[in-house]
Amino acid sequence: MSFDLDTADAIATAEAVKQGTVSATEAVRAALDRIDRADSSLNCFTTVLGDRALQQANEIDRQRANGERLGSLTGVPFAVKNLFDVEGLTTLAGSKLYASRPPASVNATAITRLQRAGAILLGTLNMDEFAYGFVTENHHYGATRNPHDLTRIAGGSSGGSAAAVAGGLVPLTLGSDTNGSIRVPAALCGAFGLKPTYGRLSRAGTVLFSGSLDCIGPFGRSTRDLAAAFDVLQGADPRDALCTTRAIAPVSPLLQPEIDGIRIAVLGDYFSKNAKTEALDAVLAIANALNATEVVSIPEAARARAAAYLITASEGSNLHLDDLRSQADEFDPATRDRFLAGALIPANWYLQAQRFRTWYRDRLRELFQHVDVLLAPSTPCVAPHLGQKTMVLDGRDILVRPHLGLFTQPISFAGLPVLNVPVRRPTGLPLGVQLIAAPYNEIFLFRVAAFLEGRKSIAAVAPSGNDGAA
Repeated sequence: MSFDLDTADAIATAEAVKQGTVSATEAVRAALDRIDRADSSLNCFTTVLGDRALQQANEIDRQRANGERLGSLTGVPFAVKNLFDVEGLTTLAGSKLYASRPPASVNATAITRLQRAGAILLGTLNMDEFAYGFVTENHHYGATRNPHDLTRIAGGSSGGSAAAVAGGLVPLTLGSDTNGSIRVPAALCGAFGLKPTYGRLSRAGTVLFSGSLDCIGPFGRSTRDLAAAFDVLQGADPRDALCTTRAIAPVSPLLQPEIDGIRIAVLGDYFSKNAKTEALDAVLAIANALNATEVVSIPEAARARAAAYLITASEGSNLHLDDLRSQADEFDPATRDRFLAGALIPANWYLQAQRFRTWYRDRLRELFQHVDVLLAPSTPCVAPHLGQKTMVLDGRDILVRPHLGLFTQPISFAGLPVLNVPVRRPTGLPLGVQLIAAPYNEIFLFRVAAFLEGRKSIAAVAPSGNDGAA
């Protein structure tokens, strides 16, 4: 077989299946083989749906043989964070508490839409319990390891989703992002990841963490993978009262090798501090590639992060109060303690955080009158080691778990769309940069990312094989 299914991105795989270069069945079997070889080391998957995936692949091959119309993601293997409902499976949300619940009766909307486009679901992926974390060191289902160094974390909470793409298991996955749970693991693993505008993509059939912040989004090996997935996933959904935006024209045909007219600036002040030199250098490299010299500030970004913490902890704990009262010992201790603390937050603090949020959004709206895309680090450092409790930033010893989201939380707080791009680095572990736009302006992110990819400034980072990754 001349076509390399092990390294192809989602779009190349779909094109090969539609052209008959490979069959959907071959694409699925190759992915299942990769999972069988590598996942015992990476620990991305919590459930593998091999038989079900092969049945769907056989049906796609029949459709192609009969000359039937095929979707944009035909034959593409994908997997989802285990907070998405999968028909016939119990939705774990990374928790032992949910393991005894009945299986889901229908798929999450996002899964249904990907399957209608011909993508083939291979299984569910590991995560931080209830999406509360940045590390995916799951107390119940084990840690997901970074494909580039098995002694390091994959990031979280969508760690399984990022590592499955970066480790070459599948070309496309879905995750969720509340405070950075797509962007942090995408950056640490060297993958592309999209957090869309809040409310843009349907969350129907997913377990929520913080309802006023949660988004779903894709991980992929290329800009065009994310654009194709976004095109399929977007559109109003009667199952999700929040998702009322009708689908816009597809963004995939609008990816262009130039960025004329797009105003780009670098975020300074808060976003230029409390980071390792290499994280700031990654932003500088992208700024140079884009000839972006303007530096701007978001006022009160640190306060926005603090308010995001209050809202997240309050809303998350409220969802789990009954279980905290009756089954506290069944939680991951770290998750339980944070939820208990969140349950004690005074209502006036929560309300004040939401009032501040309105002011903060207004300031960002003013900023986006003068700029279209902002650049900022995705994480303050490369992936920490498994079990590492603290790290040193700006001479201070600080906790790893809460501070990996230093630069993502102030952006989520305003509901902005963000695309993590993996920066090409000659040596060392992966790092990412956030491309940030105003609400509903995802097209700017895709165009800038496509330009950078065409200039070879960014690329999904394949494991070298030198650190024990498969």
